[in-house]
Amino acid sequence: MSGPRPTGIDALLERVRAGYRRIAPPEAYDAAEAGAALLVDIRYAALRERDGVIPGALVIERNELEWRLDPQGSHRLPEATDHDVRVVVVCNEGYASSLAAESLHRLGLHRATDLVGGFQAWRAAGLPVAVGSGSQ
Repeated sequence: MSGPRPTGIDALLERVRAGYRRIAPPEAYDAAEAGAALLVDIRYAALRERDGVIPGALVIERNELEWRLDPQGSHRLPEATDHDVRVVVVCNEGYASSLAAESLHRLGLHRATDLVGGFQAWRAAGLPVAVGSGSQ
């Protein structure tokens, strides 16, 4: 059986992350506070309940992300106004969010990025966290 050589996850992450600039928690916080970025938490409910949520972040579980943020999609959220929206995807530790940001790029959301270190880095930086699971 021949075909393309398999890519390991580490190589895939490196290739995906080379396609855009990731941002650190303080920069994400400043951008969100200024209304220049939409923080999108893709963690599943058990993690949000356990660790809390970022106040003001939009909660969209990973399996619905593309449908909710595609500006041309029939299931888009009101925040998905156009392809120029700066989306910062947040997962637990900054791995799944990289793959999610790359998927958003393929939909034309060229300013999509993700949070280095994810929610855990946000919390470790002392940035605001609220108790609860957030809403969708």
